[in-house]
Amino acid sequence: MIRGTVSILRRMSTLSGQKLATVVQELENFAPTYLAERWDNVGLLIEPYVERDVKKILLTNDLTEPVVSEAIEKQIDLIISYHPPIFKPLTRITKSNWKERVVAACLANSIALYSPHTAWDKLNGGVNDWLAKSVNINNIKPLIPEPNAPEGTGSGRIIETSSPIFMIVHQLQNHIQNNVHLALAVTHTSKSVVNTVAICAGSGASLLRGVQADLVITGEMTHHELLEFNHNGTTVLLCNHSNSERGYLREFKPILSERLQNACEIVISDIDKDPLHTVVKPLQTPSAQQVEQ
Repeated sequence: MIRGTVSILRRMSTLSGQKLATVVQELENFAPTYLAERWDNVGLLIEPYVERDVKKILLTNDLTEPVVSEAIEKQIDLIISYHPPIFKPLTRITKSNWKERVVAACLANSIALYSPHTAWDKLNGGVNDWLAKSVNINNIKPLIPEPNAPEGTGSGRIIETSSPIFMIVHQLQNHIQNNVHLALAVTHTSKSVVNTVAICAGSGASLLRGVQADLVITGEMTHHELLEFNHNGTTVLLCNHSNSERGYLREFKPILSERLQNACEIVISDIDKDPLHTVVKPLQTPSAQQVEQ
């Protein structure tokens, strides 16, 4: 459940802040919402009824109830949530489910909400380019270039490289600061050298289907999608959906600060995390004494 409520009198800040419209315009200038997929829901999703300057911004990959509680406690004026929490139309705002409660809490506490999602994915220098930094790059370009957009803009990335799989796995683990799952095609070993890597942050199977690459890196796939890639001789590296995206927030923070002329305090959520946790060691069976406790 969402905890806390913002006091009407917010703490005084030494930062001058920016108008919400100014912040939204800078976000639009950075990654125009027209880049987003047609099915996506991006841009300003919640605008407070009472206008006030934005002095504190929270960056998060997913806007969950714990993250909203964090925003309230930190007296946030604007949440930038990479994934849009309002995706399908809401027919009512009640306490019956968590997404409605998230919206209600933002409205009650006058917190604005902006979501960039696939506009950041396609952007040259965006989420997919951040994920690609886990590979030694000889050449990189979009899998599907965006028409009438600057060079380097588009969906996914295809990389020319010359690295053994084990090195890419190690670099990917360090880059996203987490463990990854490895699905190995029958023709490859950990020492196999790959020359082409295809990348799509998030859930990339549909975009990557049929791509000619030795290795693909994405967040998640179904069992049958993995089988299809493996039978086509392609190795797959999965690192969980949001783990393939979240690290970009660290890269974006100073970019946004500079665009807003350092007039706003920008923080990255401490609560936001991937819902899946990779268990490295077998869980130990608790003793009878521990169970009693």
